[in-house]
Amino acid sequence: MREITNKVAWITGASSGIGEALALHLSKEGCKVIISSNQPKELDLVCNKISGIGGNCKSLPFDLADPVSIPAVVEQALAFFGPVDLLFNNGGISQRSKINETPLENDRKIMEINYFSNINLTKCLLPSMIRNGGGHIAVTSSLSGLFGFPLRSAYCASKHALHGFYETLRIEHIQDNIKVTIACPDRVRTNISVNALDPQGKAHGKMDERQDKGITADQCAREIIKAVKKDKIVVLIGGFERISVYLKRYFPSLFYRMISRVKST
Repeated sequence: MREITNKVAWITGASSGIGEALALHLSKEGCKVIISSNQPKELDLVCNKISGIGGNCKSLPFDLADPVSIPAVVEQALAFFGPVDLLFNNGGISQRSKINETPLENDRKIMEINYFSNINLTKCLLPSMIRNGGGHIAVTSSLSGLFGFPLRSAYCASKHALHGFYETLRIEHIQDNIKVTIACPDRVRTNISVNALDPQGKAHGKMDERQDKGITADQCAREIIKAVKKDKIVVLIGGFERISVYLKRYFPSLFYRMISRVKST
């Protein structure tokens, strides 16, 4: 298992939930951390928590929905502590709407935030990682990145796309010592369902019942960091629902019968 002490780690979606938990744990592991989201005040609170435990943190707010800003944001990040060793592409957004009630603009917004801005950040940071002799990119996908799920068509599509991109990245840049870990959590008790887009493109505004019974963000962050240390390519995180991945692979007919009966919220 690799040590990550004194590494520079950049985490997106770090103002709450999994991203905040990642930042806190990485700081405890001795990393210098850069935290980003589109909520500057909340980022400052997280930075204060990290400083309170003796960590070294820089806040770098930006909006994943604004792709034009990303090259300049990367330059800012590199100016804090030097080359970034660990990039945790964690920021994203979900949805709660059926396909026939989801306007295309919602699909485009979700793909822009979850996929295009995600890979844009990676592409802009990648040359620095290569010059520095390598790096590790951890991507927060989902079990929904491995199969479809009701009310999440664009979300599932964006997560599926990440798998194709990052699996290729790992293959193409293995000689550059670029590592990739794709984390696929199941239900995690965060505000992802609260902030998910409804058919009108507004926040869903409520916690899903099953989401509220999920694992904690702290548990999820621990598993992601452990997977990075072990250089795992893909890690499934969560409870019993992880068996769905194997059901789809080996018993697809049974899987689709079961998934069609699942309560989707």
